[in-house]
Amino acid sequence: MNLHRAKLDIVEAGRRVYQRGYVASNDGNISCRIDEDRILTTPTGVSKGFMKVEDLCVVDFDGKQVSGTMRPSSEIGMHIFLYRERPDMHAVVHAHPPTATGFAVAGIPLTECVLPEVVITLGSVPIADYGTPGGPEISEPIRKWVKDYDAYLLENHGATTIGLDVINAYHKMETLEHFAKILLVARQLGGANVLSEEQVGKLLKIRDRMGIQGPNPACAPEPPHASAGSDQPTTTTDAIPTLKTRSAGGSLAPLSGSTPSSPPADTSPLIDEITRRVVEELRRRSP
Repeated sequence: MNLHRAKLDIVEAGRRVYQRGYVASNDGNISCRIDEDRILTTPTGVSKGFMKVEDLCVVDFDGKQVSGTMRPSSEIGMHIFLYRERPDMHAVVHAHPPTATGFAVAGIPLTECVLPEVVITLGSVPIADYGTPGGPEISEPIRKWVKDYDAYLLENHGATTIGLDVINAYHKMETLEHFAKILLVARQLGGANVLSEEQVGKLLKIRDRMGIQGPNPACAPEPPHASAGSDQPTTTTDAIPTLKTRSAGGSLAPLSGSTPSSPPADTSPLIDEITRRVVEELRRRSP
C-alpha cells in the first residue's frame, strides 16, 4: 500500500464523513493497513473534517505508536482486531451515521434484501452487541459476524465498515447509511417489498461477474419462522433477526406448514390522517 496515497485517502474520507454528517465533533476513526505489521490511523481528538496529512500516525499490530506527533485513535484496538480477523481487508471506517445508528439503537439489523445495489455491493448488516468504546469490549461482540460481513452496526454506538482500501470502506459506509434511510422511509409508508430468493440469486451472479471480493451478502429474502402477516422480529438460519414483509413483484407467499396470510391492512386512512395533521400544523405555524 502506497503510504502517501493512503494518507490522502484517509484525509479525503474524513472530510466526506464529516460533511455528510456521519460524525460530529471529533467522532469517528479511519485506518489503513500499509504493510504486514503497520497501520496508518487517524489521531484522537481531531475533527475528521479538518484533518491534515501530518496529523495521521502509524501504529504496529500491538497498538504501539511507531510514528506521528499526535496520539492514535482510542479505538485502534477494534481496527487491529478487524485486520487480524480479515486479512483480505486493508481499511476500516468507523462512524455514527444518524439513520443507521438509529437502527442500531433500536436493535434492528439491516437484513432485508430490498435494493439491488445494496445486495450486490454490501449485503445485510448485522448488529454487534454493545461494548464499551475505547477498549477490547467493543471488538469481541463483532467476532461472530466478522468473517461473513463487511459492515456492522454497533449496538447503541454507530457503525463500522471494512474494505479493500480506504475509499472502498468509505463507500460501504455511504451505502449503509443510504440503505438505512430508504428502509426507514419504506417502513414509515407501510413496509418494504423484499426481493425474492430467485431475484437475489440473479444479483449474486452479477456480483460474481463484477469480481466483487469478500463474503457473499447474507441478506434474508424470505426469513423462516415468521408467522403470516407478522411484524415481529424472527430469526434466520444465520441467526440475524429480521422482519417478514411483502415480496417484491407479488404478495407474500405462505410459509411451509402455515395458513395463507391475510391481506395486508389498509394503511391509507392512517397515512391520510397523519398528512392532514401535518398540514394543519404547518398552516398554524405560518405567519
